[in-house]
Amino acid sequence: MQQNCIYICGMKFPINSQLFDKVGMSASAACAIHCALLPIVLTLLPIVGLEFLANPMIELSMISLSLALACLALSSAYKKHRKVLPFVILMLGFCCIAMGHLLEELERYLIPLGGLLIAIAHFINLQLTKSCHHHTHP
Repeated sequence: MQQNCIYICGMKFPINSQLFDKVGMSASAACAIHCALLPIVLTLLPIVGLEFLANPMIELSMISLSLALACLALSSAYKKHRKVLPFVILMLGFCCIAMGHLLEELERYLIPLGGLLIAIAHFINLQLTKSCHHHTHP
């Protein structure tokens, strides 16, 4: 069985979808927590020296990291389990985040929900991958 690899600076690294799912779940959960708590603690950030968390580039970085990890983990694992459910939930999560940015009055609800859905997509993908270790799909 050929192992999927990623090349970084000319070096070959094997893709471990389970590791990417675990990191992706953590990043997505951190994003959801960040988005849910930011409005509450926004006024306290400068006092404790964490004003950088309110920077839009931090949010864009978290979204980009979640997207990159999700693409690597889900596409790699799909070859094993052949289920589209993680992709559907992932797309719903990113749609919630996008809609949250477009609909400011719903932002505080949609963006954390999107982060949670992305974490759930990783969790389901991880469970499906673990259940496929004993057999392979054509």
